[in-house]
Order: sequence, then structure tokens, then C-alpha cells
Amino acid sequence: MRIPVFKSMLVLGAIASACVAATTASAHSTAPAAKAASADVCVLLPDTKTSVRWELFDRPYLAAAFKAAGLTANITNALGDAQKMRSQADDCVTNGAKVALIVALDAGSATSATKALIAGGAKVIDYDRLTPGSGAAYYVSFDNVQVGKLQGQGLVAGLKANGEYGKNPVIAELNGDIKDNNAKLFKQGYDSVLSPLYKAGTFKKATAGDQWTAWDPVKGQTIFEGMLARNSNEINGVLAANDGLAGAVISTLKSKGLKPVPLTGQDATPTGVQYILAGWQTGTVYKSVKKEANAAAAVAIKLIKGGAVKTNGKVSGTPSVLLTPQWVNKSNYKVLFTDNFVKKTAVCVGAYKKYC
Repeated sequence: MRIPVFKSMLVLGAIASACVAATTASAHSTAPAAKAASADVCVLLPDTKTSVRWELFDRPYLAAAFKAAGLTANITNALGDAQKMRSQADDCVTNGAKVALIVALDAGSATSATKALIAGGAKVIDYDRLTPGSGAAYYVSFDNVQVGKLQGQGLVAGLKANGEYGKNPVIAELNGDIKDNNAKLFKQGYDSVLSPLYKAGTFKKATAGDQWTAWDPVKGQTIFEGMLARNSNEINGVLAANDGLAGAVISTLKSKGLKPVPLTGQDATPTGVQYILAGWQTGTVYKSVKKEANAAAAVAIKLIKGGAVKTNGKVSGTPSVLLTPQWVNKSNYKVLFTDNFVKKTAVCVGAYKKYC
């Protein structure tokens, strides 16, 4: 059963999937021996399920950046299929790509694709998701440990604001996908904030209250319903790793007639912002996809045209370009409008118009 609150996101994902599928079908309608046009850069996107961002934001931003630099780019989407991503990587080699950006589906398939690309003479940039030990030359993403710290700090602030901080609140954690290295970095960040509070007895972790969700809101809702049952509905705060999981929490609380609790998110989705304005979600982490795409494109362009790549850190030994995330709540959500990341017309509509 689908969760109504995610209907718009699921529709967007379906549209994106249809578009990609149509493109793929068109590309393979020629004879098998035919080769695609050569490309300077390949971009391997993972899917449309974990986020609609890959097709709606990353694809057009990256395409525009490479076009402006006078480079040809081939941007594909594996649609969640590891074998398809490997095949797309092989096509990159066949078509002479000098640089490839990969958003990993999982460590195994990303490492396999990366090694094939390197063997074919391409330099690889891990984009958004790092695959440790794959051999990628660079990693471009947001500081994902800091993302988690912002979430942990945001949850603490919410508990202080509603007066629960000093009452030994019971906390649940809905993590992302254990196969996603980013999800592990997020958890490292928020655990650095919450673990000392658990240890000191200031907070109590809910029974069965720390689980991985595969970034699936439907699975997240089922897990959270089980957490509530195990804890007699006494959960006072939730660290949800992104807005989709936060929405699953909210749907569950509403269905059971329970009140809002301090609740985190990530991705600054229109639905997430609406919940923040309505008081159901405490905040979300904003990561400008445009900044991230432009940063990754800049590294690729340097590698192709020459010039030093400036990094500002290393993650698992990989030279990295790490961008700074931002916590967004009721006090500063309009930055999303001024940055044109989220349109006001997508947030301030219907029942939520009165909050704007």
C-alpha cells in the first residue's frame, strides 16, 4: 500500500523512470554493432527510486555545465540495475570517455565499473557517494559527516524547544541504506551527537529503535510502526535520515492520532518544507544540488583540459571536494526559494499556503 504523502514524489519518480526508459529504448533501437557518438565525459546515475534528484536536478545541471565548457557528455541512468551500470561503464570506455562520474548503486558494482573505466583510460570521480577502495581519483560531495551532525544537533534543539530534553526522552533512529556509504557517514555524524547523550542517560534509545531502511519510505513506515508498538507509543523524538523517512514517521503518527515529535530530515524536499512549516518536522538538511553538480563538473573539466584540481580534504584516502550543508527550519526556509532550489509555488499551496 502506498503512503499518500509520498504520492507526488512517487509520480515524479515514475515520470523520470519513464523518460529514462524511453531514452534507453531509443538508444538501443539501432543495430547492436552501432556505436554511440564519442563523449568526453560519462555520467553514471544510479536510479530514480532513492531520489528524484538524479533526473530532475543532477542530469540537467551536469549537462549544462559540460555544454558551457564545450565538452560532450553522455549521461545515463542504471535504473537500479547493477549490470546495466556496468554495461554503461563499458560503453563509456568504448566511446573514449576521458572522465567518468559515478553515483554508486552499491560498493561491488561501483568498484567493478570503476576498475573497468580506469583500465580503459578514464579518470573516475565518485559523485555524491563514495566507494572506498574503488580507485576513484576524486570524490565530490557534501561533508556527509557534517550532514549527520546537523541532524543530531537539530533533534537536540527540537527536544529543548518542546521541553522534553530534560525528561529522558526516548529516541528512535531511522537510518538510510546500509549499502550506501553516505548513509554510514550520516550516521557517524548524528551518532557523534547522540551517543554521548545515550551514554550519560540524558536520552534513551527506543527498544529496537535503531534500524536501516534502504531509503524506502514504505519500509520505513513499517519499521516505525513496529518501534511504536515495542515502546507503547512512547517515542519522544526521531532521527530520520531524510525527508522521505520523516514523511513515513509523520504518516504513522497521524494515523495513530499521536502528536508531532521533534523530527529530522534531509534533502529539503517541498513536502519536507511543508511539514516543517506545519510543525510536524523540526528541520531538514539542505544540500544545493546545483553547487554539487557544478563542483563535480569543474573537477572533470580540469582533468580534461588541464589544471590543478583543488581539494579540501580526504575521505577514506580519496582526495575530496567537500561542500558545506545547511540546516533549514522555520527561521530560514526561504533560502530555498531565493536559491531557486524549491519553488514557493510548490510549497505554499493548499492547506500550507497559510503558513507562508
